[in-house]
Amino acid sequence: MAAATCFQRLGSPSFVNLHNPTTRIAGIKRNIMLPTGGEAWTTRGRTGIRVVKCSGIGIEDFIGGDLLKFDLGRWLSDVEEHKALAIYSPHEGGYEGRYLNRLRYQGYYFLDLSARGLGDPETTLTKIHPVCPAHLGKQPIARWYFPPEVDYRLAALPPDAKGLVVWIIEAKVLSKAELQFLALLPSLRPKVRVIAECGNWRKFVWKPLKEIAGLTPEMKPET
Repeated sequence: MAAATCFQRLGSPSFVNLHNPTTRIAGIKRNIMLPTGGEAWTTRGRTGIRVVKCSGIGIEDFIGGDLLKFDLGRWLSDVEEHKALAIYSPHEGGYEGRYLNRLRYQGYYFLDLSARGLGDPETTLTKIHPVCPAHLGKQPIARWYFPPEVDYRLAALPPDAKGLVVWIIEAKVLSKAELQFLALLPSLRPKVRVIAECGNWRKFVWKPLKEIAGLTPEMKPET
């Protein structure tokens, strides 16, 4: 993250303008909370200009970073490179839709599934699997058979489709073995990409699903 620089002058009228390079602040000691948790401060002293570096602030904090996503290019490249990603979105929701639409613009089709009630992912996605409908205590217990969810969608894709994205919501309830199968699914079906919502974070971030499932050594975070 690039660091922003704020200028302060002591002993001046009490107003703050972050767009003006000479921000004037009155008071002996005063704290100013900045957008991403940074803090500008003043102390008792002679009148003069002081430079305060505000860490953790990037250009997107000043020009609408909630609308302009500067990491969409890296998102597309990581999807093609790793083929299965674990994503972590903010609690308020809505951010993941921008990344989903960017994949849609590339020609991908989507299969949206919830991890709750999915059953065994390998059986549901790649094999003919039974489903027992609710009998309500009055009808005999029946068993219906459905085609593989992934293979059925792949066969129905139009010729110009780039591939199929299996988007799993609430994937945090899946076991480690189930996440490992989802991470390996693109190697079994080359035209399939997997996106699993594995939790929440302050901003939209993602990691290779193989790392989350323990199939590869965990990489050290970049400093």
